Amino acid sequence: MHIGTGNYNPKTARFYSDLGLFSCREELGADLTDLFNNLTGYLRQKHYRQLLVAPLSMRERFMELIQREIQHQRNGYSSYIAVKMNSLVDPEIIALLYEASQAGVHVDAIVRGICTLKPGVPGLSETIRVISIIGRFLEHSRIFFFGNGGQEEVYIGSADWMPRNLDSRVEVVTPVADPVLIRELKQMLEIMLADNRQAWEQQPDGTYRQKQPQAGEPELSAQRHFMAQGRPEFA
Repeated sequence: MHIGTGNYNPKTARFYSDLGLFSCREELGADLTDLFNNLTGYLRQKHYRQLLVAPLSMRERFMELIQREIQHQRNGYSSYIAVKMNSLVDPEIIALLYEASQAGVHVDAIVRGICTLKPGVPGLSETIRVISIIGRFLEHSRIFFFGNGGQEEVYIGSADWMPRNLDSRVEVVTPVADPVLIRELKQMLEIMLADNRQAWEQQPDGTYRQKQPQAGEPELSAQRHFMAQGRPEFA
């Protein structure tokens, strides 16, 4: 089976950056079978084994994952949230991220488009950072990373944190279980967050400031870095 963050579209595939997971995990296969049976009307499925499916369970599960990081922080364990998506506008999730920040959870968000969360506001969102990467390719992948006290969990899928994605249409997010893939996705997030060439950092007032290399710091473009992994001539 294949679960991706984008569309099966030959035109957008040329300039959208997306992620896809090939898997033969039985529980995922059973979930996808149930999902397609649900879409065709053959089955009315309300519970899934592994998948987060909107509008049934995705919102609730994401909020549980954020609340778990808050609890880890309050209990003295390591906590961290890093997400990448197209848009971040859902009021409930934003309010919960503010709560996480006030508890001391560090939150990194890579949001290409609209973001109504305000990072770095004293007393509200001091531990939240938001960047947007604008480059040759349209950033389209969605990644959700939760530190979970050292037992890291990572998800990829099709949904942004918007009411229409979480409440009004069918979306799918899958957990990534392979430790090698979890490490790879974590490294991807770290590289994007370190981008100092095409990344724009959101300021507390909602404006954006382009990141620049500091004195003696090498220039890093995340998109160019990822292209060079497959095409050395782009290095």
